[in-house]
Amino acid sequence: MSVPEPPRTDRPRAVVSWSSGKDSAFALHEVRRAGELDVVGLLTTVTRTYRRVSMHGVREEILEAQARATGLPLFKVEIPSPCPNEVYERAMGDMMRRLQDLAVTRVVFGDLFLEDIRAYREDRLRGTGVDPVFPLWGRPTPALARSMIEAGVDARLVALDPRKMPREFAGHRFDRTFLERLPSSVDPCGERGEFHTCVVAGPMFSAPIPVAAGPVVERDGFVFADLTLAEPSPGARAP
Repeated sequence: MSVPEPPRTDRPRAVVSWSSGKDSAFALHEVRRAGELDVVGLLTTVTRTYRRVSMHGVREEILEAQARATGLPLFKVEIPSPCPNEVYERAMGDMMRRLQDLAVTRVVFGDLFLEDIRAYREDRLRGTGVDPVFPLWGRPTPALARSMIEAGVDARLVALDPRKMPREFAGHRFDRTFLERLPSSVDPCGERGEFHTCVVAGPMFSAPIPVAAGPVVERDGFVFADLTLAEPSPGARAP
């Protein structure tokens, strides 16, 4: 996908910090609905060794399919594993300079309520000419989770912390049944790191992404449910 042309509107140019999961996807949907920003790309961290989205463990080919479904180019920040914080910040700083050259002045984040995470993002962007935007911030997460599902977001649990929730939720669809079964100690959106998702359909996509469930493995203290791209069924249509 080509790099976008220089801005042609008065709206601030933005990229969405894209994790492959429901929060970043819904943040994209919300800023597009609001129409106040010109969203020109998805900003994603990929672990170079595994060619997967960092933290979520989503395969790069699914990430690229998501980008195609949004109609937006990917801006990938590649990092090693393990990745010291100074290496991450240097790589991200290089990307921020590249985005500034493309007249990007906003980064959209899907953060919900963790003050320390928001403060970190604000601190790292301070003085760069790029400002953070938090379209989902402060929404009660039980209602937000239901709103995502009602809007048509189809997401799968691809990573979870077994110290915080049962292993058997790995691979589960993020739906009403999941919310009903979720232990009360777990945030419905997994904002405290209880779980991470991969979105395969929703109002931010032009068409669903066909996926197949792979093995469930435990690595580095987390449980991961692998997803692979699948061939769409003959005659399958977008809902």
